[in-house]
Amino acid sequence: MIFQANASILDACVLSALRYDDAYGYVLTQKIREALEISESTLYPVLRRLQKTGFLRVYDENFGGRNRRYYSITGEGLEQDKLNQAAWQEFKSRVDKFIAVQKPTKSAKGGESNDQ
Repeated sequence: MIFQANASILDACVLSALRYDDAYGYVLTQKIREALEISESTLYPVLRRLQKTGFLRVYDENFGGRNRRYYSITGEGLEQDKLNQAAWQEFKSRVDKFIAVQKPTKSAKGGESNDQ
C-alpha cells in the first residue's frame, strides 16, 4: 500500500473495530490489518492514547493461565466513532471526486489539460 495511515485514521479504525465487540491486542491487530498494514507495536500506542482520552477502557481476563488485556469502547468512544464515520464519508467523497478520471479541459494555450 502506498498510502500511510496517520493517527486520526488509526484511531478511527480502532474505534470502528471495537464498535460491537471487545478484543485483545492480537485480535484487534488482525482486524485492522484487513484494511491497513499495521504491526502490534504500532497499535499499542494508539490503544494507550485512546484509553487516555476516555474512548476505550481496559480490563484483563484469565485465558489458559495467562492474563489477556481486552479493550472495550466507551460511550464517549461510540460518540467519537459516529463523528469519525461522518467525517470519513465527507473525506472519502472529496478525495474520490478529486482522484477520479477527470474530463480534459482546454488550457489557456488552447491545448488539452487535466488541470482543474
